[in-house]
Order: sequence, then C-alpha cells, then structure tokens
Amino acid sequence: MSDPAPPDQPAGPPPAARPAGLLSTTRPAGPRTASRPAGLRKRWLVAGVFAVLVALVVGVSLGPVSLPPGSVAAELLNLLPGVHLDSGLTEREIAIVTELRLPRVVLGLLVGGLLALAGGCYQGVFRNPLADPYLLGVAAGAGLAVTAAIALGGGGRQGTLSGLPMTIPLAAFAGSLLAVTMTYVLGAAGGRRGSPAMLILAGVAVSAFLSAGQTYLLQRNADSIQPVYSWLLGRLATAGWHDVLLVLPYAALTTVVVLLHRRELDVLAVGDDEARSLGLHPQRTRYLLIAAASLGTAAAVSATGLIGFVGIIVPHTVRLLAGSSYRVILPMSLLFGGAFLALTDVVARTAAAPAEVPIGVVTALLGGPFFVLVLRTARRVLT
Repeated sequence: MSDPAPPDQPAGPPPAARPAGLLSTTRPAGPRTASRPAGLRKRWLVAGVFAVLVALVVGVSLGPVSLPPGSVAAELLNLLPGVHLDSGLTEREIAIVTELRLPRVVLGLLVGGLLALAGGCYQGVFRNPLADPYLLGVAAGAGLAVTAAIALGGGGRQGTLSGLPMTIPLAAFAGSLLAVTMTYVLGAAGGRRGSPAMLILAGVAVSAFLSAGQTYLLQRNADSIQPVYSWLLGRLATAGWHDVLLVLPYAALTTVVVLLHRRELDVLAVGDDEARSLGLHPQRTRYLLIAAASLGTAAAVSATGLIGFVGIIVPHTVRLLAGSSYRVILPMSLLFGGAFLALTDVVARTAAAPAEVPIGVVTALLGGPFFVLVLRTARRVLT
C-alpha cells in the first residue's frame, strides 16, 4: 500500500510547477511592462521629431514657387546660431523661405500640436475615446466668442483677425471654457456622467446652440466681420511672424501644464477612488487640465479658425501605434499633430493650385471617415 504513494507524487509537482509557472510568467512580465514603454517612448520620440522636421522642410519647399528641399534644409539650418551654409538660394528665394512660408509652417506646427494635445487631454480627463475640441463644442464656443469680439470691436486691423491681439485669444478662451462647461453639465444631467454617448450628444447640442448664435451675429454684422467668413473654414495664411508670436505663449503654457500632468491622467483612468488613495485630487486635476486644454484650443482657434478632427485623428493614431499610456499619447500627439496639420496645409495649398482649399475642409474630409472608424471600434464603450 506504500507503492501508490510514488504515483501520487507526480500530482504534487504540478501545484509546485504552477506557482513556478505563474512566477515565470509574472516575473518576466514585470521587466517587459517596465521596459517596453521606455523603448516605445524613445523610438516614437525620434519618429515624432523626424516627422516634424520632414513637415517643416516639405511645407517650406512646396508652393507656387517650388524650391529644392536640400537648399531649403540648408537655409533653415542657417537660422541656427553659428551655422553658415551655402544654400544656393537667391535673396528673393531666401525671403520667400524666411518671411512667407516658414511662419505659416511654424503656425501649422503650433496649431496642429495644440489641437492634438487638447484632444488627447480631453479624452483622458473625460475617459472618453471620442472627446475632441470640435465634438465637445469647444471650437464652437471659441468661434462664437471671437465673432462677438470682432463684431463689438468693429473688425480687425486691415481686415484681418490680427488687429485684436489680446481681445481675440481671451474671448476665445472664455468661449471655449463656457462651451466645455455646458457640455460637461448637460452630459451629466442624465445621471451618466461617464457615458461617452451622453457626452458626445451634449457636445453636438451645445455646438448647434452656439453655432446658431454665431450665425445670427454674422447676419447682423456682415459688413464689419467679413474676415470671419474665411476664418470659419480654417486657414493658415499669416501676415508674417505676428500670429506665431501671438500663439506661442499660450502654446507654451498649455504644453507645460498638460505634459506635467500626463501621469495623473493614467491614474485617473483607473478611477477616482484609486487616485485619491495615491494622494491625487481628481477634480482639481480635471479642472486644471480642462482649463489648460481649453486655453490651447482657444489660441489655436483664434489664430486659424475652426479646424476640426485633428484632436481625434492624431491621438487615436498614436494610441493604436505607440500604446495607451498618456505618458506616450500626449507628447507624441503634440509632435505628430503639428506634422499632420503642416502636411495637410501643403495639400490645401497645392491640391487646387493656384487656388487654395480651406484647410478645415481638408481635415474634415480626412476626419469624417476616421471618426466613423473610431465610432465603430468604440461601440462597446458606447453601449
């Protein structure tokens, strides 16, 4: 009767082997999960910087007067202190590069980065994969405020929006904050504050309401706010470096605040109770990030008009390629968003040359099918 004991012994090792197996699967998983995000961040950071540089050179090279990309790259390097290269460009071509095209491309990089960064931030704050400055009504609120500011101020200087350097961004910021507050309150009124469907429906309703007010102002002040009509479709046409310098401080503030709190967004994704247990104040963090993202959206809208879908195309593409952590999504969205809009502007300038297609139309043509794709992939969340 002692012989059956040995056969029972092999049954013993499997329990011992199972913990060993569990340990062998969990221990390697720790280093992989710890090392993989770092590897992805480094790799995608290089890819993002490269995309920005490519968009910069391509955007400056292409136009009514085509310039050699190599010569353009050399001339751009000459802008760095201590660099002196022979680009082979004439004085006229150098003026085209530095005074006409470069400000426009840099503005596209700033605005695209801000819109993508704001979109990723809103998605993290509301825990909603469909959140976007355009869909939440933020752009519509900023547009209404800018229209009201121009109507009450008598229009911009020389028929442009640059005539009110302080009033325009501040009005856009107030309008965007009002819009996102209305959307958040209306979306929570049904008792399903975390529902993506409720939030998007609230954003559509707020956008329709604010757009109606903007249309009324346009009809009542058609003579004094003529520049708003082209602005509504989005444009990157600049009068030099003025618009870039106008957007730059708001872009810097938004970028610093959002990127410094990107880890908090990962904590908020697991729930408020867990966040509080880690010493985080969820509501305070949300209010700060909403204010920062709205400020960036307002600055972008005040400079270039209503450009939709950047905040949903870029963050989702980054999420699919680089991972779901906001430590990766936000900085990569900033880089790839700028490159995306700068390259989209090249399409807008050259697709119907010598005429120019409004860049908002191009992003809408790209963003419409992409939004349908995202909506289908997020249907489990919506139901």
